[in-house]
Amino acid sequence: MKQNPQHIAIIMDGNGRWAKARNLPRTAGHKQGIEACKRAVKAAGELELEYITLFGFSTENWSRPATEVNELMRLLRMYLRSETAELHRNNVRLRVIGERSPFSKDILTLIENAEGLTKNNDGLNLTIALNYGGRDEIIRAASLVALSLKEQGIEPDFENVQEHFSSHLMTHDLPDPDIMIRTSGEQRLSNFLLWQCAYTEFVYTDTLWPDFDIEDLAEAITLYNKRERRFGAIEAK
Repeated sequence: MKQNPQHIAIIMDGNGRWAKARNLPRTAGHKQGIEACKRAVKAAGELELEYITLFGFSTENWSRPATEVNELMRLLRMYLRSETAELHRNNVRLRVIGERSPFSKDILTLIENAEGLTKNNDGLNLTIALNYGGRDEIIRAASLVALSLKEQGIEPDFENVQEHFSSHLMTHDLPDPDIMIRTSGEQRLSNFLLWQCAYTEFVYTDTLWPDFDIEDLAEAITLYNKRERRFGAIEAK
């Protein structure tokens, strides 16, 4: 019997193309992208998912024009200020993964307040990746494992690093994604959850992120349920 996936991750792509198609500035696409984030979280709750992870801002996104980065930071502030209480009312736990040091102090405070308010909620687990890069995370985790072992007087090697590696990832308390959705027709991972997606099922949709809704999420789950996950083994007879 097919069941809902436990964890869905989404690469939210297409804000700029959505705006361009309407002769609007890219910032208008990002604003509508925030509305799509709200719909996705609501849809995840309605579909009774346990975990949803959204790729909000990558380590590479800092290279975009300063005006666009500033608008993205403004929208992040707006989302955290307007949605934290709503997430809490809906029993959603919010977590943020990624390197936080580049963010301004007020954004860091908003993130910490949101995580603190919702930390004991036991409904949907919402994770937002901000200033996140999969390669950076892997290097960081490997370094932390090696340092921890050396502090215990243990020489790092393949076996003991592998044993402790996952516990040093930013997602150490999350299950690996069952489904990775990428919107807008692009078909690449873009440095997102590289370790965690080793056996994840990928679903690509031509829908631009600002247009993404519960029907798109449900369709991804339908496609997932048509697949046989073997994790490197052969198909069961």
